[in-house]
Amino acid sequence: MEYRTLGKTGLRVSALGFGASSLGGVFRDIDESEAIRAVHISLDLGINFIDVSPFYGLTKAETVLGKALRGLKRDSYILATKLGRYGSTLADFDFSAARALKSIDESLARMGVDYVDLIQAHDIEFGDVNQVVTETMPAMRKLIAAGKARFAGVTGLPLKCLASAALQSDADTILSYCHYELNDTALLGILPQLAARNTGIISASPLGMGLLSVRGAPAWHPAPDLLKAACAKAAAHCSAHGASIEKLAVQFSVAQPQIATTLVGSASPTNMQRNIQWINEPLDRTLLAQVMEILKPVHDVTWPSGRPENN
Repeated sequence: MEYRTLGKTGLRVSALGFGASSLGGVFRDIDESEAIRAVHISLDLGINFIDVSPFYGLTKAETVLGKALRGLKRDSYILATKLGRYGSTLADFDFSAARALKSIDESLARMGVDYVDLIQAHDIEFGDVNQVVTETMPAMRKLIAAGKARFAGVTGLPLKCLASAALQSDADTILSYCHYELNDTALLGILPQLAARNTGIISASPLGMGLLSVRGAPAWHPAPDLLKAACAKAAAHCSAHGASIEKLAVQFSVAQPQIATTLVGSASPTNMQRNIQWINEPLDRTLLAQVMEILKPVHDVTWPSGRPENN
């Protein structure tokens, strides 16, 4: 496993990180004991960064993760969680200082730990970004002063909004998703200004939330039909050549050295073992070129998220 420095935090994180949304049964019903084994095998094989949120499974992911972490040495993993998002409607977002201070205590109790290494404002495009900068981030800094977290960051989909909030608040990290993958490398566009602040970069969803898979995008996926069709064509091309688009997608995303860690998540020990094996195998450059050509007409095509003014 390769380890990279997460910006100004100085944390050395695994190039592949564990995205614990899967533990909340977000994508399928899970077997809890199997999910716990997925966490353990990931740690055993070198992953040391785990990212979760109270939103995932409406607290279930943090609860299951807490069971997986029980008995493990606290310094054997780097733990990140979030605050601000607690459901799927606009009414479920609360970036107030009071809620931030309460949220961290709830998360720590669910996971059975005394502190998290990274606390993040979750999906900030659904809130008032000015509030995130002037109220949420100062509240998270108070959590750091209180010893409940070590560093603070922001997460979201729209890159302009994400970069603006990170720079204004001098965030330690950003977490971007669906913007560094085979069909979308727009994240690269904001990296120079973040690098100037030594902001740590976390990327998630190298499969585009299912776009880059044989199974294809789920019915709820917000991507436009043109993008879904192109990704399905790319997946079929890989299959026709006896290859896996999932493997190619994970390898491509993790190979970007400017990204400290790329999050993948599965409640299946077998799947996590496979993901880790993939990044240690050579990237098929010929297949990559072919897939990129198929996806060229939809390169960097995305979708809106959150409040209109944040897109």
